[in-house]
Amino acid sequence: MSAPRTVVIVGGVAGGMSTATRLRRNDEHARIIVVERGEHVSFANCGLPYYVGGVIAERDELLLQTPESIHERFDVDVRVRTEATSIDRDARTITLRDLASGEDEVVTYDALVLSPGASPFVPPAPGIERALTLRDVSDVDRMAAAVVAGPSSAAVLGGGFIGLEMAENLHRRGIAVTIVELADQVLAPLDPELAQVVADHLVAHGIELRLGVSAVAIGDNTVELSDGATIPADLVVAAIGVRPETALAKDCGLELDARGGILVDDHQRASDPNIFAVGDAATKRDAISGDPVLVPLAQTANRHGRLVADVIAGRDVASQPVLGTAVVGVLGLTIALTGWNEKRLVAANRPHRIIHTHPTDHAGYYPGANGMALKLLVDPATDRILGAQGVGGNGVDKRIDVIATAMRGGITASGLADLELAYAPQFGSAKDPVNMLGFVADNLASGAIRSIQWHELEAHVANGALVLDVRTDRERAEKSIPGSTHIPVDELRDRLDELPRDRELIVHCAVGVRANVAVRLLSHEGFDAVNLDGGYRTWNAGTRKDTTWREPSSLAQASPGTQPPSA
Repeated sequence: MSAPRTVVIVGGVAGGMSTATRLRRNDEHARIIVVERGEHVSFANCGLPYYVGGVIAERDELLLQTPESIHERFDVDVRVRTEATSIDRDARTITLRDLASGEDEVVTYDALVLSPGASPFVPPAPGIERALTLRDVSDVDRMAAAVVAGPSSAAVLGGGFIGLEMAENLHRRGIAVTIVELADQVLAPLDPELAQVVADHLVAHGIELRLGVSAVAIGDNTVELSDGATIPADLVVAAIGVRPETALAKDCGLELDARGGILVDDHQRASDPNIFAVGDAATKRDAISGDPVLVPLAQTANRHGRLVADVIAGRDVASQPVLGTAVVGVLGLTIALTGWNEKRLVAANRPHRIIHTHPTDHAGYYPGANGMALKLLVDPATDRILGAQGVGGNGVDKRIDVIATAMRGGITASGLADLELAYAPQFGSAKDPVNMLGFVADNLASGAIRSIQWHELEAHVANGALVLDVRTDRERAEKSIPGSTHIPVDELRDRLDELPRDRELIVHCAVGVRANVAVRLLSHEGFDAVNLDGGYRTWNAGTRKDTTWREPSSLAQASPGTQPPSA
């Protein structure tokens, strides 16, 4: 009988521990060693900000497993405070250093799995050592202690997913929070018109935004910004982004991509067939382009850890391309996305069609309906879904999950119209928001209607187009697109003679539904009419950079015409 194989896994948490436990279920006799440089091998890293904010009350709730519990159930040799210092690929050995004693051990492996994760990026600014980062339980202990000390102000450097989660949880502790973001918007994966909705929400809840600037110096209780301003900051959090921790892989000669990620094949094998990589340090295959990408998401790390264990056990399985589906909640707002955004499609010079809708999460007549903004990106030649984004209250995550599933299954944008989704008034609508996206996609694909985007309006007007507002008198009185003509949709048939037949008509309502009715009517009457996609609400969010103003009803209720009799 051959000797049991030895599998060494560098790094625990999502990718490493999923590999170890699945491998044990596959192979009772393998020698499995997990080494973790930190003090904890299995913890809820996505829950760390919520412990700082007090949502998770007990620190022990973050600790999913201990080395002892893992050994007892899975017979895995878990070594915390142990660092992998070098790999000899020819000898198939790895050197492990006990950080407590300083002693080294050379272990021979049959398979090696690298799951070192990613480390927070900290900019080289004077005083930056005062900034706290959040990667593991030790970090959260330091941050919780800093919050207990009673700071009155905090600067969060970075307006991405972690930055927003930290801002929310520090705000929950009664701390005045300022988000400092180098880009001109929060949440870079969103397109600007949806990011503006998030910015409005943050400002409305008392979080200050400093966009388009960076921190250049950290004082004792202030942060100096690149525009010369100084903001109060008893506490500073660096949440600018992460970089893959791949020094070990680089030192042993494994191939890396341009961003430092470990290049792997569809079996998660690195350039050495005996070494695998999973998690934030490993590249993934992008579902839209097929190119290697870095996607630091726990769900993906878990899936790939399981897959590697199966490959080591002899199964012929392969990883699927990734969409980058993600969700974050901040102060009651849900932001979710999947696939590519418009900015990325434009940068890649890839043709695309855009659809904006503003439905409610459930039937408008049932109490408690919340509005949302959805954006769908479609290949105009094939009707393939390229990406989607959503911002709003309840139900945003559900819709993005459905769209992500449709993308994985090869369902087209028009095919969304025929999805059979659960309906009751308190859960959805007879025409679900996902179905509505499909209706619009079908109308555009068939040529029944044409649309333009908010950022295209100015050019169309410069070329002689007339903007036609078909909202009600009350809506028009509140705010309007400068220079537009106003005829309510219910009066349009009787007032066609007021419109020019030799100019393009850009028709808009609040969100695009009534404008669809108007465009179809005008087209039948011989006018050159197109819909301003997403209506006034999308145009307003996309063109407005003032984060101190917000439309009170933008997320709390539906606009007139949001739930149409037909589409």
